[in-house]
Amino acid sequence: MSTRDQFRPADHPHDHFLMTTIVGAYPKPKWHNKARELYEDPESEFGATEWQEAKDDAARLITGEHERAGIDVVTDGEMRRNEMIEYFAERIEGYEFNGLVKVWGHNYFDKPSVRTEVEYDDTWLVDEYEFTSSIANRPVKVPITGPYTLAKWCFNEVYESDAELAYDVAELVNDEIQKLVDAGARYIQIDEAALATTPDDYAIVGECLERIVSDLPDDVYIGLHVCYGDYSRIYPEMLEFPVDEFDLELANGNYEQLEVFKDPSFTKNIGFGVLDAHRAEVESVQEIKENIKRGLEVVPPEQLTVSPDCGVKLLPREAAYQKMENMVTAAREIEAELDAGTIDTPRSTVSND
Repeated sequence: MSTRDQFRPADHPHDHFLMTTIVGAYPKPKWHNKARELYEDPESEFGATEWQEAKDDAARLITGEHERAGIDVVTDGEMRRNEMIEYFAERIEGYEFNGLVKVWGHNYFDKPSVRTEVEYDDTWLVDEYEFTSSIANRPVKVPITGPYTLAKWCFNEVYESDAELAYDVAELVNDEIQKLVDAGARYIQIDEAALATTPDDYAIVGECLERIVSDLPDDVYIGLHVCYGDYSRIYPEMLEFPVDEFDLELANGNYEQLEVFKDPSFTKNIGFGVLDAHRAEVESVQEIKENIKRGLEVVPPEQLTVSPDCGVKLLPREAAYQKMENMVTAAREIEAELDAGTIDTPRSTVSND
């Protein structure tokens, strides 16, 4: 049995299994944003207890929404997180915030500074995982912003290089994953959004990943999410990264980069983006089925995970849900067609599982 097979539902209806999951952040309920505003208002009586209850309720709602859509491996949609850098920087000793910086147009980012060497204090995500797994009926995935991104998207005022900072953060990520594993987590997704914009640093990311997976049990499944970019600059070298799965953003580029992954053969599992996370229009089941078939041009079914391109948090929630539901329907229909032998699978298994 491969590491991936532990996520196959016992009552899965088909012989083939195209695991479905989401990448991470999901639209928050409108009342969740209102609750945050009240909590951050010093004149409001909405305190920490009420804010915790609001986050718990949002996590219940979105986890249930993913299960209702039929997703095989769910998350809570990151209902407790404000932003992929801020959330972690607030929890790592050494980071501090000094105000907003303008990033593009009229958008601002609370970019942190690293003022002292980073240290691990308390857990970042164990409470989140334990809560979600306690209410979920399906396996739960834990997304974590990667150390390279946490190093690149801050002001580094201490370390001689961003690489040195990233390596130290990677050790802390390993500490956190060890605690998540002790709590029962078996599917961890490392989000290295910055790699897409600086592909020349792929070797730094590789070294970070070596530190992240150090001494993890063999049954822990590690995914690496890389946002849209020029993948030809990191392929095939990225196949040497010590991960089980690469989650790639391909739908919004209309699969123009698909040929990159055909030669040499893709030897790891692939989290194949079949939904455009930036497009509010809901893809039809038939359209998604055609996208899944593009994935089968790269890997055989047992190496194919079906997911959106990226987090869908900027979409209208109704559209996000309908996309998830159509994605699961499309995956199940493709599995049935694979079982019936009516779909060609040009790629044979080459996974290292």
